[in-house]
This record gives sequence, C-alpha cells and structure tokens, in this order.
Amino acid sequence: MDIPSRFSNHTRTIVILLLTFTSGLVLTSGLLTSASAAKTSGTATFTTYELGGNPFVVGNSVGTVCPNTLRTCTNTEGEPAIRADPSGNFYGSSENVFCVVDRQCGGTFAWRSTDNGNHFTTLPLPNSVSTGSNGFSPAGGDTDIAVAPVRNNNGFYNIYVASLATAPPLANVYVSTSHDGGASWVLTPTGATVPVDDREWIAADGANKVCVSYHAYATTNNIFVDCSYDGGTTFTQVANAFDPSHAFNALYNNLIGNLAIDPSNHLIYQSFSSIANAGEETCLNCSTHVVWVAVSIDGGVSFTDYQVYVKPDVTVGYGHQFVNVSVDQAGNVYIVYNDNHNMFYSYSTTFGQSWNGPFRINTSPSSTAIFPWSSAGPAGTLDVVWYGSSYYDGVNPPDSYPMTASWQVYFAQNLAATTPNSKWSQATVTGTIHYGGVCESGVTCTGNRDLLDDFGVAVSPTTGFASIIYTSDQYVNSANEPAQPFGSGGGCTHSSTNSVECSHTDIAVQTGGTSLLSTKQHFQITKTDLEQISNNPSLTVQVTNIGNEAINALTAQISGLPLNLPWTPALALQPGQTTTATTGTLPASLLLAVGTICTITITANLSDGTTETQTVSAIYTLGAGVGL
Repeated sequence: MDIPSRFSNHTRTIVILLLTFTSGLVLTSGLLTSASAAKTSGTATFTTYELGGNPFVVGNSVGTVCPNTLRTCTNTEGEPAIRADPSGNFYGSSENVFCVVDRQCGGTFAWRSTDNGNHFTTLPLPNSVSTGSNGFSPAGGDTDIAVAPVRNNNGFYNIYVASLATAPPLANVYVSTSHDGGASWVLTPTGATVPVDDREWIAADGANKVCVSYHAYATTNNIFVDCSYDGGTTFTQVANAFDPSHAFNALYNNLIGNLAIDPSNHLIYQSFSSIANAGEETCLNCSTHVVWVAVSIDGGVSFTDYQVYVKPDVTVGYGHQFVNVSVDQAGNVYIVYNDNHNMFYSYSTTFGQSWNGPFRINTSPSSTAIFPWSSAGPAGTLDVVWYGSSYYDGVNPPDSYPMTASWQVYFAQNLAATTPNSKWSQATVTGTIHYGGVCESGVTCTGNRDLLDDFGVAVSPTTGFASIIYTSDQYVNSANEPAQPFGSGGGCTHSSTNSVECSHTDIAVQTGGTSLLSTKQHFQITKTDLEQISNNPSLTVQVTNIGNEAINALTAQISGLPLNLPWTPALALQPGQTTTATTGTLPASLLLAVGTICTITITANLSDGTTETQTVSAIYTLGAGVGL
C-alpha cells in the first residue's frame, strides 16, 4: 500500500486512510501505443513478454506457460517482485491491480521459470487458498517474494510470498509458503506481530528461516523485523530495526526500504531513509535526506543503525520507491537510491558499518531515474534496474511530468562495484511502458499510479544473466504481449492504453551482453560464516570450483595467520564441485570479539601448475546461525 511518512506540507498527521482502502489512480486514454519490440543499447540485450494471470476466474491461467502462440498470456497484475534460487530457477510474484483500485481482489499471482527466464509458468495463487468466493482473497497488496538458499528435507527450496491484508486493509502481513516448488501453498495470516501494517518485505535464510519487515503505524511508524524458524508457520522473534540511539527515526520520519539476508554469514540488512538526527524532528522542511541501514549480527534479535549517506540539502528526499539493499557473494553490501532525478549507489566492505559513495549510475538518455532495484553476484558485481525517462525540467517531480514524458525500463551493470567511480554499462530494456506522471506517494497519490510502487530484477547464479519483472500500462497487443480482455471497465483496448485498465506484469529476460559471471576466476568463496557458538568460535568456509581446471590443494589464512581447514569432500576439487570446511580451532593469537572483522584468504593450487588467491571479509557474529 505504501503510506508515506511525511506529506507535502510536512505534517505528521496519520490520515484515516489507514483504515480504508482507497486509491489515487487517475485514468487517461487516447495515447500513442508503445513500441512492439524492446530497444537495447549498451552491452546487454533483452527479450520481453507478458505473463499469464486472470484474477477474475479462480484457477484461470494456472499452468499457463508464457510466452505462447495462444494469446493466453495476459494479466492484470502490477508491482511485481522476482528472485532466483541457487539452481538458477526464477520465481516471480505480483499483486492484482484491482486489489488496489476497487478491491476486486484475486490475491497475489506467482510464476516459476526453470529455463533461465525464457518461459514462466503460472503457479497456483499463493494467498487465495482461504477464499470462499471467485476472484477474492483476504490478501494481495504490496507483494514481495523470497527463496530459501538451502533445500528443505524434500529437496525443494522454500518459496515465500508476502502480501498485505486487504480485508480488512492493513490488519496484518500474510505469508504464504511453498515447500514443493510452487505446486501448493500454506498460508499464514499472522506474519506481523504488531498491527496496522504497511509495505512489507521478506527475505529467507537457511532451509526454513524467513523474516518479514514492515511499517507499524500503531507504534509511530517503527520498522519491525519478525523472523520465523519453521518455514513461515509461526513468527516468534520480533525486533525493532531502530536501535535505542536512533529512536528519532520513528515518529513518522522514515520511509522503509527492502530487507536482505546474507546467506553466507546470516547478517540481516534493513534499508530505509530518514532524517539525520533528533534535532531535525522539529524541522518543517526536512525530508528523508539520509540513507540508513539497520544491521543485525545476531540473526535478527537486535539491530544497529548506520548512516549510509547524508545529503547536506535537507529538502532532498531519498525515499522514492524505494531505497534498495543487496549483498554479493563476498559479503559486500550495496544500497541504491535516487533523488527523483539521478540514481546513486553506495557500497560497504565492512558489513554496513562504513560506506563509500554516493556514485551516480544513470546516464543519458535516462535523465530521470526512479524505482531502483538491484541484484548482486560474485564479489564486486552488481546489476541495477529502474524506470527512466529522458524528460527532466529541474522543477517538477515525476508526479507532475507532462504526457510527452515517456518511461522505459533501464538496466545497468558494474563488474567492479567496490571500486570508486567504476564504470557502469547501461541498456534501455523496453519500449515505452508509460506516458506522463508517475506518482510515488502510495495510496495518497493524486496523480497517476499505473506503475504502482516498485518492480525487480534477479540474477541467475548459474548463468549470471538477469531477468527483470516490471509493470506496463500500454496497449501493445502483440504475440508476446496480448491485450487482456478482462478488467474493471472492459479490458485493455487501444483507447484505454496508458490507464490502469491496461496495467499488467511483463518479463524481460537477458539474452546477450556481459553476465555477472564474466570475471575470469577459477573458484569462488561462497560461504564465510564466523560465529560464536556456546562462547566458542566456529568458522565455516565453502569454496566452489567455477573454472575449467581441477583444484589440487587449498591453503587458508585468517587475518594473515595460517589456518588449517578440514575440506569435505577432500581435494582434488573438480570443475563444478563444492567443498566445505568447518573448524573451531583458530590461531591462538587471533583476538576475537563479537563484531570483529577478519580477512579470509584462500589460495588454490590448480592442476595446470598455476595458483589463484582470493580474499574476503568475515565478521564474528553472535549466534546468527541458531535455528538454521
């Protein structure tokens, strides 16, 4: 739903719409159609197509494979999310637009791809299992999706879909779990322990741990993180993302960003934007000019807040749908944010404790860049997507852009993202997906909200190529993007283009260009977990051979001190294989305290006689792996 914390007059009044479910959508018609084929530039190329999902007939579209030649790939969904599992399968979710417009709610849709994003199959609806009438569900707003990084006992990666309650609105966060690859779902209607909730996010860890974060308006806009250790059945662990020293971030001063968990060390990151200090609480013209991250090193029991970037101009806001955090395989953390004009990122090599940036991402023709999302890969690699327009007048916000402003999906890639001022490649992924204003104020919007509030990108860990899921409100009516015949006002037609009647969810799958796996490495350090367990240290390191040569030997150091690791399975390590070592025997001279950051250096002796060395950081955490 996304109810903003501060409105244009900077008052702190919480509107009665917390208990109502209204929309600020404005319908327009009679505009030009978008290009039927995606235009690309830069290094990456994409193919686009629509997904299947008719929410007005229960069970309709389930099992539909898209794209196809039957013109059955149509939907009325928007505000989508996408993730990839460790095997390279993609999972997407998106909410029924008419849940937002007039509560004709068919709930959240979900899709699965097992061929690198080239086709997606419509899954059973995750949160309509409790419905008693056609085309209705008690949940469906602000969908987000997570995929477990470890298989469950049945050999599947758990899939989690979170959405806001719609009947009654904001009552809770619903979490639906699939233990069988999306074939069936189990619904838990109490993912949030604090009532009156908005804009939830979800992230997974281990085989059965899942956490949701959300705004709790009944507690002056705190951000809570609730965690479940039984696959989303119960959420028994609750923590406030604002630590005691930064309680001023509540009091309706903040705008929530997404939630991420590093599966290697189990650190949890909650992004948000807010004010700088308690003194700004009385500042009437202060916006969310500070990017923040809340970090938990104890599995979500508690959080510490760190400032990522402070904009000196207090009137600039960075909560433009939304601040976004992602983590690469080496534990480097990235936060992407925008000021309604340019897109920036900052990075941390110290687990969020210190930051470098901001560095600008977008270039012409994207003069305006909003709605960021990111996906990281191996060390230092990052993909970012956003909605961009060549229009920018320096005066009007995107909400007030003229109908001549056209919007496209943009994609940028950086293979050295932990290097200051490193180069980004940029591609225009789609044709026009919208004309005119784009409102970023959630349900308080008075302008056009056809694109809703966010979209997403995920990178395959097996190919390094990206799949993007996004919203379009254009009448295209091509083989890959048919015009949906259903809706609240007669369906999508040429005359209703650029209106909510045409809003739908599309996929853009990367077909060429550079992948995040293009760096020439023979192995990856895929896990570095340094924990205090029963007051004793425990280190787990995992190495995967991603090259073409066997690895005959591995030697290790921790903070420059020799480290003997018992690798299982024993070497040699063949291409494609993974070996893991766990030890509690660390060098006696190594001084450890909770929060200490160490370096892990691995040197591989290859079968061709050469060696390769890689170094990553590890942080000593407090029981972060409990329950995993």
